[in-house]
Amino acid sequence: MKKFLTPLLITATIGLHAQKEMPTVWETKLGHRFDYTGTGTEERGYSYSADDKEMTVFDNKTGKTIWTGRYKDLTPKLRKVDELIPFWESNAVFLFDRKMGKDQLAVLELATGKLLWDTDKYQGLTDESIVYVPEEDAFAITLKDRLVWVMAKTGEEKWSTDKFKGTVGKYVVTGDKQMVMVNFIPEGLFALLSGFKNQIARIDLRNGNIIWENTYVGRAERKVISKEFLYALNVAGDKVFLRMNGMQVYDLNTGANIYSAAFDFTPDGKIVGRPAGTKKFGVYHTVADPVIVGDDLYVLDMSSKKSQYLKKYDRNSGKLLWTSPEIKDARAIPNMYVVGDRVLLQIGGNVEAQAYIYKREPDGQGGWKITEEWRIWRPNVKPNGVQAFSTTDGSLVWDSERFRKGITNAVVVGDQFVVCSGKELYSMDINTGAEKFVVPVAKGGVGNADQILTYKDVIVVVGDKGVSTFNMSTGEPVASGKYKKADLEDVEGDRLILKTAKADIACFDLDDCTFKEFKARNGAVTSMSTCGNFVYVYDKKNVTKVATR
Repeated sequence: MKKFLTPLLITATIGLHAQKEMPTVWETKLGHRFDYTGTGTEERGYSYSADDKEMTVFDNKTGKTIWTGRYKDLTPKLRKVDELIPFWESNAVFLFDRKMGKDQLAVLELATGKLLWDTDKYQGLTDESIVYVPEEDAFAITLKDRLVWVMAKTGEEKWSTDKFKGTVGKYVVTGDKQMVMVNFIPEGLFALLSGFKNQIARIDLRNGNIIWENTYVGRAERKVISKEFLYALNVAGDKVFLRMNGMQVYDLNTGANIYSAAFDFTPDGKIVGRPAGTKKFGVYHTVADPVIVGDDLYVLDMSSKKSQYLKKYDRNSGKLLWTSPEIKDARAIPNMYVVGDRVLLQIGGNVEAQAYIYKREPDGQGGWKITEEWRIWRPNVKPNGVQAFSTTDGSLVWDSERFRKGITNAVVVGDQFVVCSGKELYSMDINTGAEKFVVPVAKGGVGNADQILTYKDVIVVVGDKGVSTFNMSTGEPVASGKYKKADLEDVEGDRLILKTAKADIACFDLDDCTFKEFKARNGAVTSMSTCGNFVYVYDKKNVTKVATR
């Protein structure tokens, strides 16, 4: 990172960057339109575009077609496809011809288009009911009444069990042909599964025998759009650690519960409203993850909608060491930090919402116009506040009144607690809550803040109209890039991506806030590479790769 700019250079830097377009790496015209697209990593080397009758896989580096084909030529039983689900890690793509009670499934090798296997035995499968286990090169497939274990390359069914209900969520293969796994119930399967209960189990992968099973507290979930799991499962020595709404610890050999420092929590349905036309919906990061410091475990207890508490446990034994005074009326506590002898809480502010939105409307010509949206956004939840507690006894040390009217989020930088109200940045002393500096975010030239991030030695403000950076020590602005109204899409290293509602993209260099943009055509689908260096644009029959650097 360059040294901080002098005030004269700051003035020169902010607002004077020329707008540049992302350079085109290549552009390819396919022989068909697209209904489905998938962008593989640069390391994997290929991506795909498909419609209901044919599919093309192309090379990421050159854009040249690797293979293309019509489903009727690739598979013996499919003429059309109603759904396509890729499993990148297994180099396979599942193709479904949905029929009334008689779904036909074909599995192709993604890199070559070769038919691996097909079947009509498995009905009503979704992307969440199929889990690939790379350690065994197999799929765990959840049906209405059983779990089946299917070899990825051949489709051979090795075993099935009705002792494990629901879909396989997080799992750990223990290296002896055994697996510890947690079940969950996807939204779309809720009505289909009977006798479901929260279940953590150890299973023998050679025959499907359940070695032990137990229950867990909470709700195992995946985000509805991005599909990340909202909990963690780890095995260390002879213990199984499940971090879900706190911490739950089990004996690896017997499944016995060693201790539970957890609570059952479901976000209030009124925290964030569902958009019109929503088919799938979820609200996430309303409760901060547990924090482990040495042998200490700090957990937020949000089991009651009217009162919440901060609790400290001994991580090894699960013994409760103290409970804080009541944190009243907090509907969300997205962030918790432990610094020195203080536990810092951000009450209210930005959370995350995801939705699949489907709308079917008359097109004015006797037909229908169908629009689909996979939306991820960061709504703000009230009430707001910032509090600090003693790590010694859980007593309330200070409570700031500054943020009653608003807060986006808060971050810890060294010995500073930096909190953004949306209009101002506050640097607060961690021990006392005293304000070291207060600076209007408008000095960055990009309007009010939607959220703040840290990068090297600056605070990054994602604003209403672009991105700006501020000196962490003084609060003075460093650089700025003005754009239009857009949401944060991704951050990768020194690159930050904003995306508008119309899929226009701006990629910012966080070292100086210069940016390059790509103006997408109406209806185009854009996908950023995982390395942050490229964006793939799918538009009608065209695929274009543009560079962000």
